Amino acid sequence: MMKREVRVYNMIIPLWLLWLFPPLFPWGLPVILLGNLAIDTAVLSLALKAMKRTDREQLMEHLWWRIWWRGFAADAAGMAWLFLALILWEMSFGHRPTFWQKWLGFVMGDPFGHPVALLWTLTAVAIAGVCIYRLDRKALRSAGLTGREAHRAALALAIITAPWTFLIPTPM
Repeated sequence: MMKREVRVYNMIIPLWLLWLFPPLFPWGLPVILLGNLAIDTAVLSLALKAMKRTDREQLMEHLWWRIWWRGFAADAAGMAWLFLALILWEMSFGHRPTFWQKWLGFVMGDPFGHPVALLWTLTAVAIAGVCIYRLDRKALRSAGLTGREAHRAALALAIITAPWTFLIPTPM
């Protein structure tokens, strides 16, 4: 008997995709907001549980919205890096061909289409991940976690909730 492959994706479509393709997602904003909220709170709750925090429920009440909106701000930082590629690509038209025209078009459409486009997109994910770590670590420290606990929880949030969906090829 053949086993069927099942894939479970752990990230919700990023908010910036709505700006690029609004006709595809007229209902998408509430789904994306609630999906990101569910992922962020689940990761934070599991991180606090792994650290055996007895005040997990109180911390969750205090932190859920801070972690949530800071994640969107961090995603925006990564999106700004991607947007820079789009600006450079648009500016290169009408002029003599530049060395970056070959790969810049792949950044927004299919990052796997060119190695430099993949590196550019991974840089955007890394920028967002670093922002998630720094912003969340600050929020976690202000909520009363020790430096080590804040580091561990922020690192888990940064790795798991980074905008990996930037790598999904999208139609141009």
